[in-house]
Amino acid sequence: MHKLLLGIAFLLLGACSSAPQGITAVSNFDVNRYTGKWYEIARLDHRFERGLTEVSAEYRLREDGGIDVINRGFDAQKNQWQTADGKAYFVKDSTTGHLKVSFFGPFYGAYVIFGLDDDYQVSYVSGPDRDYLWLLARQPQISNAQKQAFVAKAKANGFDTDALIWLDSAPQ
Repeated sequence: MHKLLLGIAFLLLGACSSAPQGITAVSNFDVNRYTGKWYEIARLDHRFERGLTEVSAEYRLREDGGIDVINRGFDAQKNQWQTADGKAYFVKDSTTGHLKVSFFGPFYGAYVIFGLDDDYQVSYVSGPDRDYLWLLARQPQISNAQKQAFVAKAKANGFDTDALIWLDSAPQ
């Protein structure tokens, strides 16, 4: 099994679909604008992504109202791409950026969009607790101002921003 798939399984086995206390999902969410490809700009470290670079996520609408999730990252040590396919469903309603995602059967973990710009170009995502945090963007690089805004919001929400791994470059 791929390292990415195994790690995601561990996350989901111990996780739930609830948002961390005090984290509020965005409202007026438009899933049609969110679908497509997103690049990982920063994350908190986890076994399932450790050592991966060039990480991206592709979201596609499903006929059953959910979203197909395709995560991809390059493992330089093994010189190979790792891919994990999953599915996500809204926890509350389709206008709230709070989903539950599964890569293995009935086990779901939280995917909480707690920051999203008006143009759907930058997204702040939390998992079920403050150990899971991602900064996603439509482009593989973003401005330092966008990075600093993310760090400020994440820090204000209790995330350990000193532990962030930056995939493009650290904020200046």
